[in-house]
Amino acid sequence: MWPVLAGAFLFICGVLVMTWEALGRRRLSEPPHPLDNDPQTLEPGHQSLRFLGLTRNWPGVAMMALGAILLLFGAIRYALVL
Repeated sequence: MWPVLAGAFLFICGVLVMTWEALGRRRLSEPPHPLDNDPQTLEPGHQSLRFLGLTRNWPGVAMMALGAILLLFGAIRYALVL
């Protein structure tokens, strides 16, 4: 039972770490400009897909991979007992 709980915990923590990394380093909205006709959005301007890179997200990816391995180990162990 402990591998399944630990795997689920690690997988969820990995997702949260990756989310924190993607959102935590910049402001999400700009103050309104009186001469701007553009609608205000929460997406920062000129953001590319760099925030999805492995160099910034490797701790989250590692936690998710370890959690997935533990979940599979727990599922196989449970299937063999039945």
